[in-house]
Amino acid sequence: MIDQYPYTASYSGITILVPAWAMAGGTDALLERMDDPVLADSILAGIEDNIVNDRGGNDLRRVQFGLVPWDRSLEGRTLYDWAIREGLEPTPATGARLVVEAVRRGGASGIYHAMSEEDVEAIMGHPQTMIGSDGRLVAPGDGHPHPRWYGTFPRVLGLYARERGLLSMEQAIRKMTAMPAARIGLRERGQLRTGWYADLVVFDPETVRDRATFQEPHQYPDGIPYVLVNGQLVVESGSFRDVRSGRVLKRGRD
Repeated sequence: MIDQYPYTASYSGITILVPAWAMAGGTDALLERMDDPVLADSILAGIEDNIVNDRGGNDLRRVQFGLVPWDRSLEGRTLYDWAIREGLEPTPATGARLVVEAVRRGGASGIYHAMSEEDVEAIMGHPQTMIGSDGRLVAPGDGHPHPRWYGTFPRVLGLYARERGLLSMEQAIRKMTAMPAARIGLRERGQLRTGWYADLVVFDPETVRDRATFQEPHQYPDGIPYVLVNGQLVVESGSFRDVRSGRVLKRGRD
């Protein structure tokens, strides 16, 4: 089976651009290897190759910073922007050295614009594909996260189901609910059934849509007036209520 988020960019730490062998033992070991001129050349060559042929998309503009604790001004900017700011030629070789510099300063996360929209649609339409955000909770306004953290599910409903007709609403909902609940092994969840837990999202199929973008990710979606968790309203008329009715879910357990 497959799980997918509906975007043409991935999200990971900046060290995803570093060859796996160079990361063996963690970032401290990587920096030690960089002190060896022979290993350093190989590491930089490997990073450059990943920038050209892998997540870098052969363009420093395609590597966008997410969370940068040591320089918040870089959040939302790109490796290209950083190179220009430092007066450097924005080549893959320069990008490789900046990646290592980011690691030296404490690391960063990045958004990597290196996917094909045609692939996104082909994968989404496969009957064994489920929808997952691959995101996490974030305080509104904190850093520059991937928009999937805010918009994954309304994006599928609004863009791919309603506007493009790639899926029916029923197919989209099943990919988000019953399929993953069954695959993970969550009992009495993922469907509307008598006696099951009432985890419900009430949305307007005519207006539901994502608003989070790669430029402005901290935006809640439209068209979701009510959310219930274990039968209790946690979003009412579009407003969050401080009701903590959730619980930790474990595979095959109550």
